[in-house]
Formats: sequence, structure tokens, C-alpha cells
Amino acid sequence: MASTTSLPFIGTLPAGTRDAITDVAGVTVGHRTLADGPVQTGVTVVRPHAGDPFRDKVPAAAVVLNGFGKSVGLVQLAELGVLETPIALTNTFSVGTVATAQIRECAAANPETGRALPTVNPLVFECNDGFLNDIQRLAVTEADYLQALAATDADFAQGSVGAGRGMSSFQLKGGIGSASRRVAMADGTTYTVGALVLANYGRQPQLVLAGHAVGEKLAALQQASKEASEPEKGSIIIVVATDAPLDARQLRRLALRAGAGLARTGSVFGHGSGDLVLAFSTAYTVPDRADRPTPAVAMLHDTLLDGLFQAAADSTEQAIFHALWRATPVTGRDGNHRAALGELLPVSFLSPLV
Repeated sequence: MASTTSLPFIGTLPAGTRDAITDVAGVTVGHRTLADGPVQTGVTVVRPHAGDPFRDKVPAAAVVLNGFGKSVGLVQLAELGVLETPIALTNTFSVGTVATAQIRECAAANPETGRALPTVNPLVFECNDGFLNDIQRLAVTEADYLQALAATDADFAQGSVGAGRGMSSFQLKGGIGSASRRVAMADGTTYTVGALVLANYGRQPQLVLAGHAVGEKLAALQQASKEASEPEKGSIIIVVATDAPLDARQLRRLALRAGAGLARTGSVFGHGSGDLVLAFSTAYTVPDRADRPTPAVAMLHDTLLDGLFQAAADSTEQAIFHALWRATPVTGRDGNHRAALGELLPVSFLSPLV
């Protein structure tokens, strides 16, 4: 497989040191991967900061591009504009288990949760990995969430790992991908925008890489199956982080721009696709109690957001490319198999795109 140094670079903005969401200071990511025959699934956790998000909430907003999904926590997030747990990604049938694990973890750290303190709003996103994973086994446990949480770090694996283990994208192996872009402002300040995707969407003939329609060539290489002509049935979860001081309204606008990066890869937000974007800022936190001071933060002016919008679109597109390229082939339930993009496309094929 070609190294990632051979990959096309999306856009003109520079990447952060890792070219990952963890280039936003304080953000960490962890996985728990289950890979055992017909069980090909897992959990991925994104922590917005090292503290307790129930006590120090993070401003956030979500956008539903197409709502064919079963996530938990979006209603309260839309109302209050804050996160109060880490962000969890998993398969469709494991949402309840992971949400329960988040509640238990919060109650262990804050014993009066739901008593003297308010209840906690767990936040879990999902995609259906049932082609490779025997989803009816309900293999993910609360312990798997806790292991993913404990494993969170600034350096993390991408591809067929964590929640991405059993995911498919463009009839290829999908999974976890990440990227970042840095935006220099006129006053000399630099902000970072990072994206992490759980890619499980797309029809192969529509795949576009760095502006080049490669889907038809891939379909020819694979002697396209009937599946490639079927309607869109996948999903994608996109998590966008930034250190720019934005409020929930502005973060919703930022989240929407990730959809531009998604569309560039060939997605049309199909009828059967659950396409959700969450954006959050690490520039400040909101205290859980009225007796703790609320920070006085000067938000970035709306007229200065275009660079961040570009960064959200470019880092999302790059993250999807990384998810496809860093994935390894997986065989799972009933012998179902997904080949990886990197084993199908040689470096010579990609070099004209660089």
C-alpha cells in the first residue's frame, strides 16, 4: 500500500502537525476495536478536553444533512448548545449500551447526577456496519466504551479501527479518518479546524477523489457488483472541532460547511443515508452551576468566518480520503468482504492527482 505522503492534499490551507482533529489543542481520540470472525465493530470516543465535560461543558451544535439515523442526545444539544459527555461513535444497535455507559461514567464522577444535580445528556452517533458485522449479536459492551475512553490520546489510529472496524464506503472498506487545517486571521491570530469522520456511505460509481471521478474506474477494476447500482443506504458521522471562539449558532454554521466537503467526494445525501455533523469549540467552557462564573468571551465576528468554513470543508474531504486510504481489507459476517482503496489504486494511479 502506498504511504500517505503520496496522497493528494485537499485545498490551499496548511494542515496541523498531525493533520488530524487532535491538532485542536486538548482534543483526544480513543478506540476499542472488536475483530473476531463475524464480529467486526467497535467504539470510538472523542474527548473535547481532559476535564469533566459534565462540569465544564463545551459549546457545540449539530446539523442533520439527512436524518436516516438513530443517534442519542441531539434534541438537548440543539436546545442548550453544549456537550456534557465525550462524543461516542458506534454501530446502530449499540447506541443504547454506549449511552448507558456514558451515564454510568458521569454518575461515578458526579454521584449526585440525576439527584441533586441535573441528569446528563449522553451523546452517541451511529452508522450501520451490518454488512461486515453481525450486528444482531450486540457485541459492544459498556466496558468497551470505557476502554475507548481510557485510550484517548492525541495520536490515534485511523482506518478499520474502533467504530470504523465494520464500516463500508463506496463499496470499499470505510472507517475512521481525520484531518485538520489552520486558518491565519488578518490580526495574526491562527485558528485550527479539525475533522473526524466515520465513513459508511457512498455509491462506488460516484466516488470523487481530489476532484477526479475515479468511481467508474474502480467499479471496472472490481467488475462492479449489483450493489454498486443500488440506492444509497449508508451513513457518515462528521465531528468538527475548532479552537476559534464561536457560540452555538456560529458552530452550527461551521458544521453545515462540512457538508460541502462531503459533497465533493460524490455524496448526494441519499434517501437512505444518515449524514450528521457535530461541531464544537474548545476556546471556552460553560460551567454547570450558576455559582461558578461564566467566562466573558469575545466571539469571532461573523464576517471573519469564511476561512473557518473553508477549513471545515477541506478537512472533512481530506478526512474521508484518509478513512478510505488508511483502511485495511476486512472479511466478516457470512464471508462478506470489503477491499481497501489502497490495495486497488496503485501510487501511479494517484500521482496525477497530487
